[in-house]
Amino acid sequence: MNETLTDRSFSEIAAQLAGYDPQALRVDLAQDFIRQLLPRPTELERLPLRSALGRVLAADIVSPLQVPAHDNSAMDGYALRAIDLNPQAETRLRVVGTSLAGAAAVGPVGVGECQRIMTGALMPAGLDTVVPQEFTRVEEGWVIIPPGLLRAGDNRRLAGEDLALGSVALAAGRRLTPSDLGLLASLGLGQVQVWRRTRVAIMSTGDELRAVGTDAQAQPLPEGCLYDSNRHTLWAMLERLGMIEVIDLGLVPDQPEALRQAFERGAREADAIISSGGVSVGEADYTKRVMAELGEVLFWKIAMRPGRPMAIGKIRSGEREALLFGLPGNPVAVMVTFYAFVREALLRISGAKPEPLLMLKAACTRPLRKKAGRTEYQRGIVSRTSDGRWQVEITGNQGSGILSSMSQANGLVVLGHEQGNIAAGDAVDVLPFEGLL
Repeated sequence: MNETLTDRSFSEIAAQLAGYDPQALRVDLAQDFIRQLLPRPTELERLPLRSALGRVLAADIVSPLQVPAHDNSAMDGYALRAIDLNPQAETRLRVVGTSLAGAAAVGPVGVGECQRIMTGALMPAGLDTVVPQEFTRVEEGWVIIPPGLLRAGDNRRLAGEDLALGSVALAAGRRLTPSDLGLLASLGLGQVQVWRRTRVAIMSTGDELRAVGTDAQAQPLPEGCLYDSNRHTLWAMLERLGMIEVIDLGLVPDQPEALRQAFERGAREADAIISSGGVSVGEADYTKRVMAELGEVLFWKIAMRPGRPMAIGKIRSGEREALLFGLPGNPVAVMVTFYAFVREALLRISGAKPEPLLMLKAACTRPLRKKAGRTEYQRGIVSRTSDGRWQVEITGNQGSGILSSMSQANGLVVLGHEQGNIAAGDAVDVLPFEGLL
């Protein structure tokens, strides 16, 4: 799908980042570094509208017509000339004919006359204003309009006021929404050109992991083992992006040959690989060694909590190479690092122009201990106070393995790199989960 990953060495990229320290890397510097690795998409698809939801627009959509095509009524009522209105007293106009939506305008309409008109019907020649029918009364073929009700042009849609002929209706890089599909249909377009889905391979590493069975009832676990949740979480987060094809490489034991085969398969079949586990310091972990053997990989300690250890780089298999994100093994750290680093990168290599994530300001309901010099992401429940202000309550145990706290939360409290302790009532940044998770 993508052009070759950058030919610049990692050391060249790092040299441009002031304060780059792989043993204590700021979140914003890690994000800047990753942006410079990313290739651009190259493969296109043409899809019918009903298959294009969530896909990334590959080229500007230029309007082939003006919308609306003609002046028309925004209301059911009576079309008239504003100059015929008496500003001081009731206006009486004789009703001549009716204009219906989807039909040619009926005319002519003379001075002192008006025409019954339906929503969407073309404005008859010379008429410039519509009075809604509920504000009028009708007496034997005459309509009576109160004074001071209307201004010239009220309730009239102008030709081209939505889209002008030749204007850009939707810009390249946009992820198509339901309203976008409606807009494309309003232009008479039944197909749209989008970038191919980005292929992302996911895998979990570790001898202690066990796959979830297909039964409704959980099976007993051997002592010291736990069920793999990370691949299911990653799959769901990738599905929410809408332009990703997920390749599940499964559970990979902590054995060099098994790891090698999994990473090489990912590099052959995918544009990016996301692994979880095996990037922290540990004598029994072969993951870091195999990553380093198969490509150019950096192992960072990021100044953040949760999610300190992370690998970033590229893995090769023959002529193919894939972007690599080696995430921590703890479930909450996987989610936080995905949204801090991986999400934007995948949007960019899919051709999308990422918008900044929505942040709320909310009053923290209790004091928080925070060490300056790292970015912290704490799980919280955001709510409205009786006077309409936002507030956030931390969900309790913030351990990076406490996945239930993510399910209880509806947002992440984001405490910046330079911030220290937070007092009760202080305003903090909150990243809402709605539309994200």
